Amino acid sequence: MTANPSIYLETMGCQMNALDSELVMGSLLAQGFRLTDDLLSAQLVVINTCSVRQHAEDKVYSRLGQLRGSKKKNPDQIVAVIGCMAERDGDNLLAKSPVVDILCGPTDLHRLPALINDVRTTRAPAVALSGKLRDRSTPRHHDAEHEDLEALDRGRWFGLSDHVATPKVFGRHQAYVRITRGCNKYCSFCVVPFTRGPESHRPPDQIVEEVRRLASGGVLEVTLLGQTVNHYHYIDDAGRETTFAELLRRVHDEVPELQRLRFVTSFPRDFTDDALKAMAESPRICRYLHIPAQSGSDDVLKRMNRGYTVAQYDSLIERARALMPDIALSGDMIVGFPGETEDDFAASLDLLRRARYKNCFIFKYSPRPGTTAFGRLEDDVPDEVKRRRNNDMLAVQAEINVANHRGMLEQLVEVLVEGPSKRTLKMQESEQDRGSEVDWSAKESAQLVGRTRGDQIVLLDGPPELIGNLVHARIYACTPYTLHGRLESTGPLVTSSLCHTTPAAAGNIPLAVLQA
Repeated sequence: MTANPSIYLETMGCQMNALDSELVMGSLLAQGFRLTDDLLSAQLVVINTCSVRQHAEDKVYSRLGQLRGSKKKNPDQIVAVIGCMAERDGDNLLAKSPVVDILCGPTDLHRLPALINDVRTTRAPAVALSGKLRDRSTPRHHDAEHEDLEALDRGRWFGLSDHVATPKVFGRHQAYVRITRGCNKYCSFCVVPFTRGPESHRPPDQIVEEVRRLASGGVLEVTLLGQTVNHYHYIDDAGRETTFAELLRRVHDEVPELQRLRFVTSFPRDFTDDALKAMAESPRICRYLHIPAQSGSDDVLKRMNRGYTVAQYDSLIERARALMPDIALSGDMIVGFPGETEDDFAASLDLLRRARYKNCFIFKYSPRPGTTAFGRLEDDVPDEVKRRRNNDMLAVQAEINVANHRGMLEQLVEVLVEGPSKRTLKMQESEQDRGSEVDWSAKESAQLVGRTRGDQIVLLDGPPELIGNLVHARIYACTPYTLHGRLESTGPLVTSSLCHTTPAAAGNIPLAVLQA
């Protein structure tokens, strides 16, 4: 490799993977690597993988297939597969894809720089996995009893966005902060407990300090992450206990410069009234709750090993809306789970209509090797039935989205502008393909995209300088998936204890002043 080797990093899957990629990228850039968008010419290729569905793994094998030719032309190219698929499939992945040089599981990512150096030296595969059932023929870098799960998070490089040429990958204004790793729920369809291990909760002081440093660096919105984020629970050496609700209050109160605080993903069984009250009483905690139900049938929920009933789930939603009438909810649903009948599916549609999610992630059941359902429950719902139920549920959710969005027409909302819209990016790519030299940063107006506190997507026209800023937009049109806003001013909105938003009396910059 050259003195400043190039790295191509691709992330698939959830927000936890996105955070892992950011932390890995920071550790490698700090050692002299430089980022490239060219997969085939990169000296180091890192693919951060997901194993939740078969489709996610198929994408990885497709990408590895693209690398066969580049490895022949550049035998020194190093290919690393990291994340959940590496952990789940293990050494089998090495056998299927000889282009792979490194396998590194989610709990061993802090070892990746050492693995790269080993491959540089020996040109032999290097493996760091936590699985107990792996074949021992391949040398590995793992010491389960002395493993430091905090190393990657503690080593976060806070100057990352200043050194990355593509801010669309790692922006300056939003950040993820992990508060817990792993999962103890063992839902029968899920691989996460097997790929990320048991729950491990970070010390609250470290979390607060990490958020404080991010906010001091200009981050406006932090999302606290965990597979079951609301299950956070920490007891220090002195016996002091910190619950999830207390952690929320600490981050909110001790980092007042942070404009927005979010968290995902919550588990219905463990969401306490104390946590709901912390949200309702803390104006900078976004009134947004991602709380997957997965099914509206008690029989299906029992086979899924979810640990709650539909009535208990409904009760949580009712309590949340009683405290925060304008809270935005999102959910997950699986259709076609083993044994799901038409009545079960109808019950899920009924729950969807009651929940009135702002959006819902809807998936066809995909059997995952190693899970309880894979070994014990027959995948007995035909694929054509799964497809039909999936489409029917998507159609119902689209109707709910339209109704929710129409209710927001003429409202003034706070939007964190994230970047150019897809339409603007396509226009940029089109002009570049034609050889046009266009300085989009100098344009007076372009279509931008951002999100409200309720995580609704808003499109609006405005100058590129608004990217990474809070603005006020008046909603004037909608589709099932987006809101269209008209820019009015910039700055945060004042939020009352019940989350009714009104323009701040001071600190807002009229659009005319901004443009002047």
